Amino acid sequence: MGSRLIPPAGVGRRLAGAQLASALGDGAYLVTSALYFTRVVGLSASQVGIGLTVGWAVGAFAGVPLGHLADRRGPRGTAVLLAVATAVAVTAFLTVGSFAGFVLAAVVYGCVQTGLSAARQALLAGLVEPERRTEIRAYLQSTVNAGLAVGAALGGVALHVDTRAGYLTVFALDAASFLLAAVLLLRLPAVPPVPSAPGEPRLAVLRDRPYALVALINAVMLLYMPLLSLILPLWVVRWTAAPDWTAAALLVLNTLSVVAFQVRVARGVTSVGSAGRYVRRAGLLLGLSCAGFAASAAGGSGWAAAGVLVAAGAVQVLGEMMLASGAWEIGFGLAPADRQGQYQGFFGTGVAVARTLGPALLTTLVLGWGPPGWLVLGGVFVAAGAAMAPAARWAERTRRPGTAVPAAAPVEAG
Repeated sequence: MGSRLIPPAGVGRRLAGAQLASALGDGAYLVTSALYFTRVVGLSASQVGIGLTVGWAVGAFAGVPLGHLADRRGPRGTAVLLAVATAVAVTAFLTVGSFAGFVLAAVVYGCVQTGLSAARQALLAGLVEPERRTEIRAYLQSTVNAGLAVGAALGGVALHVDTRAGYLTVFALDAASFLLAAVLLLRLPAVPPVPSAPGEPRLAVLRDRPYALVALINAVMLLYMPLLSLILPLWVVRWTAAPDWTAAALLVLNTLSVVAFQVRVARGVTSVGSAGRYVRRAGLLLGLSCAGFAASAAGGSGWAAAGVLVAAGAVQVLGEMMLASGAWEIGFGLAPADRQGQYQGFFGTGVAVARTLGPALLTTLVLGWGPPGWLVLGGVFVAAGAAMAPAARWAERTRRPGTAVPAAAPVEAG
């Protein structure tokens, strides 16, 4: 990727360092948390699912006010505080001994994670010139994926050992990684807070209907997120003749592809208009990948099914990278400069929605319906991708001339 991607004073490298630190801990947490909560804490699988769903659902509502806090108090300081709060939330998981305590810890974790994402995005917007934000965001994403992969490998060691001490070590590592991220964030230049203008609505993004529409479309597109971690492993075992390890191969393919190619893919996005076209193509690719996953259940040898799955996985990750590149440009480009925190918090609720609703929705649709369910899901991706460009154009038309600030007068659709 080279130094060309790094803005002056090493801001890109420092942002990447903070992201890498937290990603290492997150990767270890993600592969071990379910077994820790069931085997060590003693919760049932359904209780774990309910608790995490409640946590991310509440967290989805926290992104906007915490993003607003980043705008008004400064994104660097807010990001540091939320990174420390995330470390505290992870540590709280080590002390829970009941379902109620677990739900409370999960709610705190979901809120501070969502707020931290919004604050970091606002910090990036304040430190990087607009024409380079998508490029730097792609660089950060490739760094995050690398960190998640290494962290997952460390978590795999804990899974192999399968002891209480091993799981506790992983959670302690996750907490420490966020404390390290806080320290690295402190090394970044401060972005001055922006005071509210007289008469300005406190949470203006909630009144910006065009931006709400693009955020909703993005949330629909993000339903691909549970595929690799939940749906495809179960699909491979229940519906195909492919070897069980195929699901792990798809995850490795996805992770390495993002690390290697996300920056290159993002170079084609230079404006909100080009971003809309990227999202449209992403919808087509995700739809095509769903058709490939459906075809993997058509019978034949296990190797043939595995080949179809890998080919569909390659198409899927290309669509994922195009979607990410386009969505970043749209999310940043349509947000007012003085409200990036609350706007990024609102745009980022799509991740929380996908984590909250995606598993139950896709389990019913894909694992319950089989190949037809994949085709329905593919159609949803194609339709949502096609809707993004006109929605983004509508949002651009409602901005004040020369700015990303929504026009003061109410805007009616159509």
